[in-house]
Amino acid sequence: MNPEIEKRITSWLEGPFDEKSKEEIRTLQKTNPEELEAAFFQTLAFGTGGMRGIMGVGTNRMNIYTVRLATQALANYLKKTKEKGHVFIGYDVRHNSKEFAQEAARVLAGNGIQVYLTKEVCPTPLVSFGCRYFQCGAAIVITASHNPPQYNGYKAYWSDGGQLVPPHDVGVMQEAKSVTEWKLDPLDSPRIQWVGEEIDKAYLKALSNSSFISKRNKDSMRIYYTNLHGTGLRLTPAALKEWGFPPVIQVAPQASLDGSFPFARTPNPEDPSSLKLGMDLLLQEKGDILLATDPDADRVGVAVRYQEGAIRLSGNQVACLLLQYVLSTLKEKNLLPKHAACVKSIVTTEMFRKIAKHFGATCVDVLTGFKYIAEKIHQWEGKNDPQYIFGAEESCGYLFHTFARDKDAISACCLVAELASLAKFENVTLVDLLYRLYHQYGIHREMQQSLSFSETEEGLHQVNSIMESLRKNPPASIAGKRITSITDYLKETPLPKSDVISFQLEDQTQLIVRPSGTEPKLKIYGEAVEAASNPIEKAIAACDLRLMNQIQDLRLQL
Repeated sequence: MNPEIEKRITSWLEGPFDEKSKEEIRTLQKTNPEELEAAFFQTLAFGTGGMRGIMGVGTNRMNIYTVRLATQALANYLKKTKEKGHVFIGYDVRHNSKEFAQEAARVLAGNGIQVYLTKEVCPTPLVSFGCRYFQCGAAIVITASHNPPQYNGYKAYWSDGGQLVPPHDVGVMQEAKSVTEWKLDPLDSPRIQWVGEEIDKAYLKALSNSSFISKRNKDSMRIYYTNLHGTGLRLTPAALKEWGFPPVIQVAPQASLDGSFPFARTPNPEDPSSLKLGMDLLLQEKGDILLATDPDADRVGVAVRYQEGAIRLSGNQVACLLLQYVLSTLKEKNLLPKHAACVKSIVTTEMFRKIAKHFGATCVDVLTGFKYIAEKIHQWEGKNDPQYIFGAEESCGYLFHTFARDKDAISACCLVAELASLAKFENVTLVDLLYRLYHQYGIHREMQQSLSFSETEEGLHQVNSIMESLRKNPPASIAGKRITSITDYLKETPLPKSDVISFQLEDQTQLIVRPSGTEPKLKIYGEAVEAASNPIEKAIAACDLRLMNQIQDLRLQL
């Protein structure tokens, strides 16, 4: 075993850790040394989505000690930067989330920092909103988003309500390297203030002023909603009602707040299996749309009843539909700013850029992670050039307002429902609107695949070796199509350096490879473009098949 790993294990066995954790380590030493190595082979660090990992004992696991360490580092950094001494904390439905949130609150209070801690489970966008509402220096949400039940995580926000970006994320992690102990206050500390309905009312009030149309044409909508056992139930139905829609019809089996996700084993709105119950109900009862928020309610999945079936829309498709709607509506009302700007991640569809250009808006690319979209909002704040209008990433994350600074499934549900209601008034659906976009901008089809590796030092080495090999010996062609250009984001690009490689093929296909920011995993993103022709479904199928073959060939070459 690596000496560094052994050193970490020894520090836990000899350090100020509870006896139950020490006994678990001793048991693993005897029965499962591979699992013990996985639990200690590194220290959880902030990636694109914060700190995230499997719950359990060890430096590479989510537990009260890794939470305390991260929070003490945040407290130290806050004091050094002299930010306002308040922190907002929320948590999701996962096992241990409430306990981890309370531990974070105790550490901050022990450092003399005022804490606003939610009384109940809290959607991630509400944490971002709460950070701004209470004028905090930072915020924390305990969540693993859409990961399986054994995971949990820790996301930190800065005073603008956006997730930590350089230099702050680097600053906190530098502080973490020197943390050897933490200060703790009891939960009844006067520095811990419990937050209830006040924040809900403030958020809903801000959202109520964001509707693009009046409440007409909305009362006939049959909206089915599933929170996938998560926090979205707290605000999404109320937000839709505030926007003038009739009460949503819930997917009852998935409504319980349950971190085991019994009826959504993969609680990810991108996964068709998580939406199956809702889509079946949508068809049986002839509803209009299904909206599905993930456990921390920052992502939303959308399905539409179309002809004799139900079609699930991808994150890229919803992003383009919403962008077209927002820009066209603002233009019709003469409210589109001269220097309108839209933001997308580098792995989000290029149709997004074409739509922005059509309306005279600037499209800005950022690295993967919604924190970089929030960073742009902060940089542009108070300026007339450019003005933020809409941001999106392919993984079902959207933001059309700025009172929160993270992707917001609650407000996105309202916007999707509003667009669907307008489509219904014209006797069409969101699918019909998507096909209109294809005819106007060309068929754009996207796919994503992942290669997972073991959560060990060897697994991390495999990921790094593949990326290194791609740089030294890139393929000349993929599925018979010549590679016309390669962009290495570790080299000179307008963006910060990042471990990402993009391949552009002669048929306009783009394939992007990058390591996950939170797991030992490689992600492949593909986008193919095809001229629209009738029947549109046949052209789409041909485009999908071509892209699938290209991604499979790239996987084989990895």
